[in-house]
This record gives sequence, C-alpha cells and structure tokens, in this order.
Amino acid sequence: MSNIVRRGIHYMPALNAAKVSAAMLEKGQSRVIDASLTLIRERAKLKACHIYFYPSFMNLCLFSVVSFGELVRALGGSKATSTLLGVPLGHNSSFLQGPAFAPPRIREAIWCGSTNSTTEEGIVISFSFEVEIFGIVFGFSTGKELQDARVLTDVGDVPIQEIRDCGVDDHRLMNVIGESVKLVMDEDPLRPLVLGGDHSISFPVIRAVSEKLGGPVDVLHLDAHPDNYDAFEGNIYSHASSFARVMEGNYVGIRSITAEGRAQAKKFGVEQYEMRTFSRDRHFLENLKLGEGVKGVYISIDVDCLDPAFAPGVSHIEPGGLSFRDVLNILHNLQGDVVAGDVVELNPQRDTVDGMTAMVAAKLVRELAAKISK
Repeated sequence: MSNIVRRGIHYMPALNAAKVSAAMLEKGQSRVIDASLTLIRERAKLKACHIYFYPSFMNLCLFSVVSFGELVRALGGSKATSTLLGVPLGHNSSFLQGPAFAPPRIREAIWCGSTNSTTEEGIVISFSFEVEIFGIVFGFSTGKELQDARVLTDVGDVPIQEIRDCGVDDHRLMNVIGESVKLVMDEDPLRPLVLGGDHSISFPVIRAVSEKLGGPVDVLHLDAHPDNYDAFEGNIYSHASSFARVMEGNYVGIRSITAEGRAQAKKFGVEQYEMRTFSRDRHFLENLKLGEGVKGVYISIDVDCLDPAFAPGVSHIEPGGLSFRDVLNILHNLQGDVVAGDVVELNPQRDTVDGMTAMVAAKLVRELAAKISK
C-alpha cells in the first residue's frame, strides 16, 4: 500500500483512539476546508497580478493590485480564459493511484524548453502580466511573446491530501473540489481547465460548472472506458463511476466496455462510440456540433483514450486506441462553446523515463486551453 493511501487511512483510527469528540473533529475539518478554499480564492484573485505603483510624499509608494480577471480584460477584452486547477486525487482509482502525482508533471511539461507554447492553430499560450512604475509600463511573460489576448493562468492545486489527512470523507471532498471550481469561475473571465488526478474528479467539476453557468452542459468524454458503473466495487465515487454521476454526455474512444456499461449508456441516453466502429464513425466524430440549447460544452480527456503507443504512462493500458492526431482532429473541428475541461489519468509512475506521456498530456492541455479561451 502506498504512503499516500496509508496516511489517509490511518489518521482516523488514531483520532478515534485519542477519543477526539465528533464536534472537535468536525470543527478541525471545517477549518482545513475553509483554509483550502481561501487558498484557491486568493490565488484566483491575486497571483501574479497587474500592479500599479504611485509616487507619494515622504518617499513612500502606494500601489494597487487587480485580479486575474481584470488583468485579462485589460490585455484584450477576453470573454473566457483558461485557468489551470490541479486536483491531485488518486485514491478512487481501482488499480494504481499514481494519477495523484500528475499535476506537477503536466505543468513541468507545459513549460518545458524542448517545445514552444504555440498551439497547432497558432494561438500563443503564455502567462503574461505588466507592472507600471511611475507611469512606465514594464511587460513580463513566462511563455513566448504574447501575440494573442488569450492567456493561460494557474491557481495551483486543491490540497487534497491535507484535506483527507483530517478525515474528510469523499462526499465532502467532492464538494470542496466543486467549490474550488466555482471560486475560479467567480473571477470572470476565468474558466477551469482541471489537471487530474483520477477520473473521479470530473463529476464534481462538471456539476460545479453547470451550477455556476445556471444550466446543463454537453459533455464530450474521450476515454478507453465509459466510466459509468453505478458504483464500481461499491464506491459511488470510483473513477469508474464518475459518469454515472454526471449521467449525460458523448463518449468517444471506448474499447473496454462491459454489458453494464452499455446498459448504463442506454439508461442515461448517452451517445457512445466504440473504437471497433471508429473508421465508420470518423467523419461524424471529427465534425461534431455540440452545445445547442445548453450552457456550453465540457471536454473530459482521459489520457488512456490514446493508444498506448502514444501514451504509455497510464494505469489502465488498453491497446487499440485513438491516435494523437485523431484526438486533435476531434478537438480542432468541434463546433461549440467549450466552457471548461479536464485532462486526467496520467500516471507518472508508469511513464517513460523522459516523461513522454506527460508531454502528450501537456499538449492536450495547450490545445484545450486554446479551445476554451475566447
């Protein structure tokens, strides 16, 4: 059993043995949750902001700080900007729990010097800000030269392990993830692009996006598995049950599906496309039109939708998957207002030495960021 699991399991018996009252435990858990949400809220508001300095008497400088949202609007009136939010959760995986370590590996690959930050459609994904000192404006960018008003920002990770260490159960943890997403969206025009973590995180994220936008969203789900078991191995929050909770969407790339998976798709009215018929369905899937009559489109990409030749660093290796070009064609040609998304199930513990799958995940993030940003 890995340390990340052992810590979460054994803290509660220790607290019970110490006869900590339920009221005290609840108070402690609430304080940790409040601190975690405050962390996300303040990062969304203040991290790497636009700072103005003003001269004043007595050699003092006054300054004001504006939010990410105000910064993005000042840079070009963007209606939506992708914002990375890491959710390093892996304990709902049914096999390996390495996806908990994925968010920092994806970030490292996004800004790796071996590639550039321009998407295939020519959008420059960079993080940029300005500082004005005594009327002189200085511009800074962590990516390439900013040639587009679309900016990729980052509010860091939800502190999943710290929350679990104090005994918070999964029901409450899912709510914390959802509230974190809403805090990002409070800073208009920021839109969440979530880095998993296992696929269980998609349910609270999609729910939060839908609630924040005030209505349902279409879901495009690319995966080797439908993830729609009612409660896989008795766990309603299993990564194999996330889309039973979501209950609607388009699934593409499936090649490992059981009778229950097909029955669940029929029950929920889900359009499901399997790899065995992909050559027949290719034209339709590469020209999707989604989002009509709803609040937008949410895209969830499980890295194992790709054939392991392109992405070996996943927990569940299923040969016969999509090529990377197949996925890009689906994303680039999709017609619809993409309002949020996630990239999940990278397992760095199974990746190649040079982080090949992390680089694949990073490119998916860049292409999704360009799709979300407007």
